[in-house]
Amino acid sequence: MNLKMPALVVACTLVLSACGGNNQSENAPAPGATAPMPAATAPAMPMTAAPATTATAGPAAMPGTAGTSAMASETMASNGKPAATINNCSTEIEASDAMQYNVGSIVVPSSCTNFKITLKHTGKLPVASMGHDVVITKQSDMQAVDQESAAAGLDNGYIKADDSRVIAHTKLIGGGETASVSFPVSKIKDGGPFVFFCSFPGHSALMHGPISVQ
Repeated sequence: MNLKMPALVVACTLVLSACGGNNQSENAPAPGATAPMPAATAPAMPMTAAPATTATAGPAAMPGTAGTSAMASETMASNGKPAATINNCSTEIEASDAMQYNVGSIVVPSSCTNFKITLKHTGKLPVASMGHDVVITKQSDMQAVDQESAAAGLDNGYIKADDSRVIAHTKLIGGGETASVSFPVSKIKDGGPFVFFCSFPGHSALMHGPISVQ
């Protein structure tokens, strides 16, 4: 009886050991295999829409720039005014109390032998305060002629007497008056470029433009 009890205990111990070993073998990963990560520890990260935000910060943020740059260049080339209308080798242009001509350039037809410019003062101010004329010179002579004409004074119509650099000019007129001048087209065919301007002191800054033969 005493010998059977120890033998029974040993047998039970062996059985329990065998069961425990099997459980551990089942739970342990196979050699070389990677244990899967629990889903809770690897949440899906949402994609950030950064490219869409970056794409909006391009040239479209400043619409019309190219169009604005193009319009500025065109305005500078023509003083923002149309060319004078030519009829039978002559033209009529207007000047106003706002110190402006109504045209930005004069193109004389090459078929003309002589050309006539008629200036009409559409304002109301007198010649002493807002007089206008049309003076034609080479572009390179304009500044000097303008300065010396101003020094000639109102009594001389702000034109220096016998100035060989002046190709042609109308008389100085006030509001409501009209004046004309004719000159040979050959004088502005070669040696240019040529310009027309108002010789009243300070006016040439706004009142000037190219005159050419085509």
